[in-house]
Amino acid sequence: MLRRTIYDADHELFRDSVRTFVAKEIVPHADGWESAGKVDTAMFKLAGEHGFLGMEVDEAHGGGGVDDFRFNCIINEEIQAAGVMASGMCITLHNDICMPYFTDVTNDEQKARWLPGLCSGDAMAAIAMTEPGTGSNLAGIRTTAIKDGDSYILNGTKTFITNGINSSLVIVAAKTDPEQAHRGMSLLVVEEGMEGFSRGRNLDKIGMHAQDTAELIFEDVRVPAENLLGEEGQGFFNLVGNLPRERLSLSLSAVAHAQAAFDWTIDYCKEREAFGQPIGSFQNSKFTLAEMKTELDIAWVFLDRQIEAYMADELTADDAAEAKWWTTDLENRVMDNCLQLHGGYGYMEEYPIARAWRDARVQKIYGGTNEIMKEIIGRSLGF
Repeated sequence: MLRRTIYDADHELFRDSVRTFVAKEIVPHADGWESAGKVDTAMFKLAGEHGFLGMEVDEAHGGGGVDDFRFNCIINEEIQAAGVMASGMCITLHNDICMPYFTDVTNDEQKARWLPGLCSGDAMAAIAMTEPGTGSNLAGIRTTAIKDGDSYILNGTKTFITNGINSSLVIVAAKTDPEQAHRGMSLLVVEEGMEGFSRGRNLDKIGMHAQDTAELIFEDVRVPAENLLGEEGQGFFNLVGNLPRERLSLSLSAVAHAQAAFDWTIDYCKEREAFGQPIGSFQNSKFTLAEMKTELDIAWVFLDRQIEAYMADELTADDAAEAKWWTTDLENRVMDNCLQLHGGYGYMEEYPIARAWRDARVQKIYGGTNEIMKEIIGRSLGF
């Protein structure tokens, strides 16, 4: 890998701490969590105790008080490097995707009520947008939240919700004005234990087995008006405003995941022999490895520039869409090539490449399908 220049000595010290935490608290339990279909929330609370949740939240509310997204990036990279993407996603989704709503859209009372638990690990967050039948058409959601006095009456069903089983605070996108499309949508925080809120199945997926993905059901849930995030009718625009960060996080996980698989494969190609020589010494193997190394080096340069742009508040939705589709496509190409170089052993669950190959496939789907990413880019070109 080319030497990266976006991190300084403080970042690398933080990386050492994260790497130690992942090796001790996640890796030994990953197989068990794969079988259980979810992680043990005790690990999530330990992440909070170690200061790995809400680094950007001010210290008064229990956070790290460091407004530097690179610390989030390091957590993501170390989870991928250890081959535990599914087991660590509860942390990256909580930090990278959910936390901005609680820091940027909340009022002072809401910050005081929610942020301490989100930083300590006592509360895990999820965000519920997708519904059965809507897919990428966010404006077409049917979940409603109708004002009734000092509350909203929430009705609807969400699906494919990451952290759906373990979460205790769920940001729900709902129509507060069903007659409107984009301007009729608002965001409400539903808390665990609210009457009428239930969880359906922990969905049985092809990959990402340790990451709980659930159906959420809302039946006449009375949500207090003080749980409204931001202004009524502004939910869609708040969601869109956070999409560049979400897609940057997905892009980072894609490249780091692919890099990990490549590194494992290099080691395997040096150790495994065929016809009396290491399989990496055959021309086809060398050419395949050379192509992957080149593409990964290019991806890291591109991604680091995206991180810099995000931190300078310059990352556009179009730029993030470019990164999301290209890096996740690259991730899947790398995974396929790496599994092929492992031969029959690559198809065995005991080898990390098998799990990585399965887990990578969804990256081209969630966070907006890659086809939608290309549509966004195409529109920016005037079509």
